[in-house]
Amino acid sequence: MIADFLFEKKHLMFGNFFTALTAYPRALYLISKLRLWKYIFLPGIMGILLAIAIFALSYGLSDNIGDLLARWYPWEWGNSVVATIADVFGGLLILAIGLIIFKQLVMILTGPFMSSLSEKVERHILENDNANSVSINNTGYQVVRGVRIAFRNLFWELFLTILLLFLGLIPLFSPFAIAGIFLVQAYYFGFGNLDFALERHYNAGDTIDFVKKHRGMALGNGIITTLLLMTVIGFLFILPIGVVAATIETSKKMKK
Repeated sequence: MIADFLFEKKHLMFGNFFTALTAYPRALYLISKLRLWKYIFLPGIMGILLAIAIFALSYGLSDNIGDLLARWYPWEWGNSVVATIADVFGGLLILAIGLIIFKQLVMILTGPFMSSLSEKVERHILENDNANSVSINNTGYQVVRGVRIAFRNLFWELFLTILLLFLGLIPLFSPFAIAGIFLVQAYYFGFGNLDFALERHYNAGDTIDFVKKHRGMALGNGIITTLLLMTVIGFLFILPIGVVAATIETSKKMKK
């Protein structure tokens, strides 16, 4: 996975990364210009409710999971330190898994709104009222396609996150594990944002190939999304803005 990630040419990856970051101010401008604020509020309400549930669950179960993990440590020496690390690990495990589930649930529940938002932005950028859209005849196919990508991303994100969490139990590697978890979360969040624009043009396999070739774009988009999710206000508006920012970048690629 890491080797594949590095496959993208360095200059292309960094270029895509920084343009994805700078797409967010342009996204706010387009939302205001095209009067798309109505797409902000419903995902925001859903996001707030899911976030409250996830943080409450993380707080409530961290001690339980920590106690369970601490029992595996057979020695008395350093037992209190191990118990503290286990409690932190338990909270991080629930929080990380909760954020992954949060992303998937919000994207599924708000999918029709985000797809429509992305299409409106794409039409404006490409200056073409006949831009490809998801027709009702393709609804079944789009559902199957979306489920395939969602389960594929869910598997890899969970696998890499849990692997990094276990690595983080070793104090020497804890900072690197935390950074790695953040990047994994950001990458797959960016992937989801890009997919709202790509679903009108590519099947599941081609979408995966596109994101692989533009990993910097997915990572740059996802980093802003993930950072803003760490703030309370971020849950109110970050998904629609992230989708618009992703659509701006994918539309530029298609226009070329």
